[in-house]
Amino acid sequence: MKEINPPKITDRDNALFEAGIKLGTLYHQYVGSPIAIAGIDSMEKAIQESIFAQPYVESVFVEIDKKKVIAEINETFMYTELKGSMLNVRAVIRFNTVRVFVSLKMNEKLNYPLMQIDKIEEDIEK
Repeated sequence: MKEINPPKITDRDNALFEAGIKLGTLYHQYVGSPIAIAGIDSMEKAIQESIFAQPYVESVFVEIDKKKVIAEINETFMYTELKGSMLNVRAVIRFNTVRVFVSLKMNEKLNYPLMQIDKIEEDIEK
């Protein structure tokens, strides 16, 4: 097998990779978790803190759509499962000289909770 040397990996490459890891972790760790109306605030805080604990995170904001939770509540047991469509997340990841702004939110046109890059700042002073 021929070994191929990759091109230089940049701060931008690493920042975007880290951002993808954060959003993917958040989505796959928490979607499906049981949630009741009374637990929304604590779930938001738990998700924020778990992502913020990871390296290179400058900020993270998590909001769970209370109306969507209420609409899905099982009236017998008074809870539902967290769905990707209920999440509104914004995060800022910095790797050396690059800062990336990413989000996860429901895209109504696609009917899908979409992760996306919103903005990239390069050549930030260390």
